[in-house]
Amino acid sequence: QLQLVESGGGLVQPGGSLRLSCSSSGLTLDYYVIGWFRQVPGKGREGVSCISDSGFYTRYVDSVKGRFTISRDNAKNTVYLQMNNLKPEDTAVYYCAADTRPCSNAVYFLNEQAYWGQGTQVTVSS
Repeated sequence: QLQLVESGGGLVQPGGSLRLSCSSSGLTLDYYVIGWFRQVPGKGREGVSCISDSGFYTRYVDSVKGRFTISRDNAKNTVYLQMNNLKPEDTAVYYCAADTRPCSNAVYFLNEQAYWGQGTQVTVSS
């Protein structure tokens, strides 16, 4: 059973940066596509970014392009989401998810993912 754990959330001022981490305490992440999603209370979950199992393919939702960078270190069994120039509208609970279906799939962010982490809160406020 794959167990995902997110960390790195917190409170940051607009324009600031945070780096989220997604690690597995069980199976290796090597063979999984990893996605980052976020959710605001009262709204649906939104796909933010995903990375292929090899790390060669990445994808971002338009609202974070140029500000967020997803990467993975399979040796450390960890996927990262570097978030720069954060805006108040980035405030949400961020979740990482694992699945075997390709990140390049047009409906990837709509797919129900196989495994989810518990989430980490990101608050952007002055």
